[in-house]
Amino acid sequence: MLWLLARLRLIVAWIDLVLFTLFMVLLALLPLSWLGVYPRLFHAWCRCFVRALNVELRLHQHHARPLPRHYILIANHPSAFEDVGIPALFPVVSLAKIEVRDWWLVGRIAAAAGTLFVQRENKDSRQAAQAALVEAVRAGHNIALYPEGGCKGRRLWDHFLYGAFTVSLETGVPIVPVFLHYEAQQAFEWMDDETLLQKIWHIVTSPNPVANYHVFDAFDPADFVDREAYSAHVYRCYQGWQQRFLE
Repeated sequence: MLWLLARLRLIVAWIDLVLFTLFMVLLALLPLSWLGVYPRLFHAWCRCFVRALNVELRLHQHHARPLPRHYILIANHPSAFEDVGIPALFPVVSLAKIEVRDWWLVGRIAAAAGTLFVQRENKDSRQAAQAALVEAVRAGHNIALYPEGGCKGRRLWDHFLYGAFTVSLETGVPIVPVFLHYEAQQAFEWMDDETLLQKIWHIVTSPNPVANYHVFDAFDPADFVDREAYSAHVYRCYQGWQQRFLE
């Protein structure tokens, strides 16, 4: 009986997601000047997506001080789930790889929500994205970045890229670090040879669909002399959190 109720709840969650998605796609056809409420709807849509994926998203607040209202959020990036998990919990504008814009339905919704896109292999695109991020932060937006530069596996890549730290130093806006820890790491980890639909199936059928998002105290850019020192310090913190939660 409990198994049947769980399956019914999941079916209802997917029906909700399909209807919400169609609504969001139709709204995205309107002129951008009419879409002022769209980002807030996008965060609600992400929460709907999390429910449809049957993921228990847990927020762990380890910070001793109140988080700043204006911030740059960074996180490790082991899975595709972060694309909806992060905006489900935080009011942020995300930076995504340009391929996301071509994803069926999801790409249209992400673009209308103000997602910034970058072609990682193209230097000019990276520079344009960096300028757009600085502009977005100066306009008062919170942004979300993944300093590993993409999904690098269930363990940290060997270093962080400088983008988030450069934006923080140029704008004076602090960085809020989030360490992501999935209980069923293999099910959530996005491999290079997997499609998005395959990864969604792996997540939905995960034997332990718990996602832990650990938030720590913000880093003040005034405490660092340059982006190299900034990046190295934050990376060492992530190494410590990795050892704490995953090893």
